[in-house]
Amino acid sequence: MDGVKVLELGQLIAGPFACKMLAEFGAEVIKIEPPETGDPLRKWRLLHEGTSVWWASQSRNKQSVTLDLRQKEGQDVIRLLIKEVDVLVENFRPGTLEKWGLGWEELKAINPRLIMLRVSGYGQTGPYKDLPGFGVVGEAMGGLRHLSGEPGRPPVRVGVSIGDSLSALHGVIGVLLALRHRDQNGGDGQVIDVALYESVFNMMESMVAEYSVFNEIRQPAGSSLPGITPSNAYRCADGKYALIAGNGDSIFKRLMTLIGRDDIGNDPEFAHNDGRSRQAEYIDGVIGQWAARHSLENVLQALHESRIPAGKIYDVADIVNDPHYKERQMLLQGELEDGTPVILPGIVPKLSATPGEVRRRAPTLGQDTASVLTALGIDEQMQQQWRKQGII
Repeated sequence: MDGVKVLELGQLIAGPFACKMLAEFGAEVIKIEPPETGDPLRKWRLLHEGTSVWWASQSRNKQSVTLDLRQKEGQDVIRLLIKEVDVLVENFRPGTLEKWGLGWEELKAINPRLIMLRVSGYGQTGPYKDLPGFGVVGEAMGGLRHLSGEPGRPPVRVGVSIGDSLSALHGVIGVLLALRHRDQNGGDGQVIDVALYESVFNMMESMVAEYSVFNEIRQPAGSSLPGITPSNAYRCADGKYALIAGNGDSIFKRLMTLIGRDDIGNDPEFAHNDGRSRQAEYIDGVIGQWAARHSLENVLQALHESRIPAGKIYDVADIVNDPHYKERQMLLQGELEDGTPVILPGIVPKLSATPGEVRRRAPTLGQDTASVLTALGIDEQMQQQWRKQGII
């Protein structure tokens, strides 16, 4: 992404997470933040010296420019920047940029090569487009919340903002596709319309097809994976859980041999997944009885020796102390604004020839305002006046 210039107008998670990934692979990202307050993410979750430690991960490699987009001068600066950038990323409610005179038609007239990634709750069209839509709402509408949790109990959320992050990933894919199209087909840009609920819905596998053919409404199933057997979490003698995915036919036979149940492994009824899934509760019970007699460590050692996919359930302490995470450079040493050391997530995906990198730490609020505006031809006197007016 070296040589690609990105203007980030988004806040919080979806748009900024997409820009984070682009920046990690070389894109120059200029992030626009409201003066005084900045991106609300600066104050989310745990704070160190008044700033979220999340910020150090989400905004590394970016430049921060403060600008009040509600004022004409702020909008004029955006028009100047649009002349220079390849990609604009925004996640305002649909119609907000149009209200400021910064809609697609206006910006395309300034820069026909512009690629515009728009992330919103429900998309730029449709009867719900004007409704406020956060990631949690997208998770619900996309079908994920209905499937989360234990049967007969209230739905639960995944412990992270998965709807926003999935939308960011779809947005990055869209940007890469649009850049390729632009470079191969005459240089025209386009709009990428990413909806939070659609990004979640895209992960819902066979749910719609099953409903259309069988009138089957898939239900929550706790830690199991309905229709794919065995795949579950099993409680061990020490109270810890082992995740065991023995759902391949040959893997299942090895698993049954390991636990001393060749009678089940050799039963033609259980030779394939459909037969096993018809008696999933019975099979889970058999595996559960075996696991309950051994510690998690012994269970996992035996499973690994038999080449059966299995693992423990990691918390963050497990992650930070895991040698595989370290070997794969998934734990990077960074620093906060005051120089305090911090461990940050590594970069994904891993590219052999052009790997991503962290070039600079997350910026302080407005750290790059003066340099960016000066490069646009806005002199120091005007900048001082704008500061007094709250424009920057």
